[in-house]
Amino acid sequence: MAAAAGRAGLGHAAAWKMLGKRMEGMASVAWVRCLFTRSRIPDSVFQPRPGDHEKYGGDPEQPHKIHVVTRIKSVIGRPYWEKKIIRDLGLDKAHQPRLHKNIPSVNSRLKVIKHLIRIQPLKLPHGLPTEEEMSDTFLTSKGELVIKRHLKPVEQKEIKS
Repeated sequence: MAAAAGRAGLGHAAAWKMLGKRMEGMASVAWVRCLFTRSRIPDSVFQPRPGDHEKYGGDPEQPHKIHVVTRIKSVIGRPYWEKKIIRDLGLDKAHQPRLHKNIPSVNSRLKVIKHLIRIQPLKLPHGLPTEEEMSDTFLTSKGELVIKRHLKPVEQKEIKS
């Protein structure tokens, strides 16, 4: 339509007037897209808040060593850098827990996508498993590493009658 107005000898101002609100909506989308860049996210988003430890039950003096990270929201419509972090951390499938170390390099990436994931500490209710027990362990949805112990057969004694 704008091209037709341009060929008809009308200037750009006349073309905008002729097209009205339809073209305004299209122009504003491009303008908003350039504002949504990573550099424009305020630094306060990435800073820890003082109430976080009380809210999530963590102890800042004795932090846990391993995170259980689960993606709980979709990445459709999210920026490319959030999708890349999700892919790099192995969180492609939703509700599939992954284990990650509690180190600053991982934590900084988790802070960027904290609205898409659930982070829990790894709990060991039965203690640290041995090499033999590693094949019998599984991770629950609450972040517990449970050892599924197999019963050993009892030796049967002969019955004399």
